[in-house]
Amino acid sequence: MRWELDWIANRARLSPESIAVVDGETGKRFTFEELNKRAENIASYIRKMGIKKGDRVALLSPNDVSYFDLLFACGKIGAIFVPLNWRLSSEEIKYILSNSSPKLVALSSQFDELIKEKSTLEIVKIDSEDYRQMTYASNNAYEPAVFIHEDDPLAIIYTGGTTGKPKGVVLSHQSIMWNGLNTIISWNLTAEDVTLTYMPMFHTGGLNALSIPILMMGGKVVIANNFEPKRAIDIINQEGCTVVLLVPTMYHMMVNTPSFKDVSFPTMHTFLSGGAPCPLDIYQAFEEKGLSFKEGYGLTEAGPNNFFIDPKISRFRRGSVGKAMFYNDVKIITSEGNVAKAGEVGELLIRGKHLFHHYWNNPDATKEAFRDGWLHTGDLARSDEQGYHYIVGRKKEMIITGGENVYPLEVEQCISKHPAINEVAVIGVPHQKWGEMVIAIVSLMPEQQISKAELIEFCKTKIGHYKVPKEFIFIENIPKTHVGKIDKNQLKKTYEDLVG
Repeated sequence: MRWELDWIANRARLSPESIAVVDGETGKRFTFEELNKRAENIASYIRKMGIKKGDRVALLSPNDVSYFDLLFACGKIGAIFVPLNWRLSSEEIKYILSNSSPKLVALSSQFDELIKEKSTLEIVKIDSEDYRQMTYASNNAYEPAVFIHEDDPLAIIYTGGTTGKPKGVVLSHQSIMWNGLNTIISWNLTAEDVTLTYMPMFHTGGLNALSIPILMMGGKVVIANNFEPKRAIDIINQEGCTVVLLVPTMYHMMVNTPSFKDVSFPTMHTFLSGGAPCPLDIYQAFEEKGLSFKEGYGLTEAGPNNFFIDPKISRFRRGSVGKAMFYNDVKIITSEGNVAKAGEVGELLIRGKHLFHHYWNNPDATKEAFRDGWLHTGDLARSDEQGYHYIVGRKKEMIITGGENVYPLEVEQCISKHPAINEVAVIGVPHQKWGEMVIAIVSLMPEQQISKAELIEFCKTKIGHYKVPKEFIFIENIPKTHVGKIDKNQLKKTYEDLVG
């Protein structure tokens, strides 16, 4: 492949003995030389299996070094890495496997039951001796054998779809590399930076927000699972973390644990929040301890990193994500198509080499997303007189709960399949811990009865648990607009104070 695209090999050449990855659960450490060698061995192994340029390799696993193993191995031979969301139901994963048609599925044993039809798939367990042999055993020295262009796909990350079907976001070598370079330059990352990755690595936030940029720069990535605030605080200090990205739900748990009141974070320079709007009381909790805290904004289709704000400034501009990074551009367009003035709300548009390439097997959605070289995010934003940007809402009806995206239509379609349901409307309401909470307002068919618990269990069999409404509100008639559509604005006003 082109030498500049195989950056993990270049980093291993420059920093062979430096620690690249730490398993926060076991303490096992991997140097850059070891990380690159594992990828080379896997690349040689899967190439002998017949996997070639353009073929897909999927992974269903909790956060693990295997994400880096397979991403870098795919990059070396031109294959495409497809991380799978283990929070989805088996039916949803079945659809993604059908849509992406991987030649190989790497699988953690703990998620074995999520893949029902194994007979049609080539599977390797990442916690097996077979996988260990893939990472350590290679009969022949690795040799690049294929030309790879920067526009060639490197990964497909599936997001929820407003039509109920996930969309495969194709990230090219260019997309991932430029997001990394842009983040390093804009955020002033160095080889001394250390991050803790609790964000799921099947998401772009866990993989690309900090993990890849810090590895590119020669820093250290600590990977962990099952967020527990006291344990997270301990790892941050034990490993000398300097910059950490968590979702507001995790920060809410952290600032409310007794350990937070007394602990100091001597090596940390930035706590970063993403995935959902962050409550202002979390800002306050960090400021009271003299700690830098700020918010970011991103999406799978763009980086996900797009803005930078100095933590020293963010305390005076709470809620601002800052200014566009060094190598990307943003603008805000009003509903009339004009560039928004300071303080005016409009749709956020982004352009840059870090943008995704296309949606997998979905040219219509790709065409809709890209117009005149700009990515239309569907999110609403404003900027102030000094050019600092604020995300103020979502043009689409997407709900973000605990850092996970939930599309109401998908949940509504699930609930409406129950024979007792007449109509349903799914909305998100503010929640101090989760950012937003998914609730469903339902009306029943005549002479039908069903409980909240029954509906929750019904949904759990069809959609990921985080998408299942936490509350079901039963009313006789769901309000409509004057044109007969369900009036979600009225519903949100009615139930926005349902929880705290």
